[in-house]
Amino acid sequence: MPTTAGIHHITAFVGDVQGNVDFYAGVLGLRLVKKTVNFDAPEVYHLYFGNEAGDPGTIMTFFPQEGAENGMIGGGQVGVTVYAVPPGGLLFWRKRLKKFGIPFMDISRFGEDYVRFTDNSGLLIDLVERAEGPASTWSFSGVPLQYAIKGFGGALLFSSDSESTARVLELILDMKRVGEEEGLIRYQATGELGNWIDLNMEDIPRCGGGAGTVHHIAWRAKDDEEQEEWRRMIEQCGLRPTPIVNREYFKALYFREPGGILFEIATDPPGFTIDEPLVHLGENLMLPDRYEPHRSAILSHLSSFQVRSLEYEEEAEE
Repeated sequence: MPTTAGIHHITAFVGDVQGNVDFYAGVLGLRLVKKTVNFDAPEVYHLYFGNEAGDPGTIMTFFPQEGAENGMIGGGQVGVTVYAVPPGGLLFWRKRLKKFGIPFMDISRFGEDYVRFTDNSGLLIDLVERAEGPASTWSFSGVPLQYAIKGFGGALLFSSDSESTARVLELILDMKRVGEEEGLIRYQATGELGNWIDLNMEDIPRCGGGAGTVHHIAWRAKDDEEQEEWRRMIEQCGLRPTPIVNREYFKALYFREPGGILFEIATDPPGFTIDEPLVHLGENLMLPDRYEPHRSAILSHLSSFQVRSLEYEEEAEE
């Protein structure tokens, strides 16, 4: 039976592309590791943010569209994306969020303190201190290494059929149920990042997608063989997985679990350095071979943006 190490990536719909880049690179200090397009809709960007190399367990990806209608967070979605920061880091992040005028609130669950806020499109984000997992080696926009986001701490899933979602987490993904508290179930995967998953116990009504909502959450498969094994298992459970598709930087299969959340199984390899060297990740628009002949037409539909240090711009204005 295959066992996932945890979250591979999370993908969401957002609005303005420059605002998206300013928030995740400029405010949160993440690295834009890949600039490409939605392979199913090449007139839309697909942007990947993560640690220095974009390792599995750190990757947040976006489909930004100017003028996109706002969605509503609810059942059948990832409700909250959780990022892990080093122990002692929450004080820094509270001060930083205040500096940028981003409202936040302090909450707690399962004995941990969290700082919760929303991004510029309305996605819910929690920060939590975690000792486990490798420290970040990427510092940008005034976020020092000792406080930099490591990657995912996990996620809070909003299911419209929580009992069925729990069975998928336990029996298909092989996560361990480790606690229950105030209407939540906590699961643990085997990895060090993206490995703590919380699930609502009371069913949550489904809501429509749109800007400010998560499209899907992807779970890690160590290689092609393990992914094939998962596909057979999912199919045997009657959950109708898609064929395996090549996403250039990983292979992917998708299925919608009974609680309405779109799950993906994504391979760890080959990673983001397959078409760009580590030092230049995210600098150029990368296209799969089938779209390369249409580069000019694709670029004509895409808005330009810059990855910029907001700390630097603020100092320059003073």
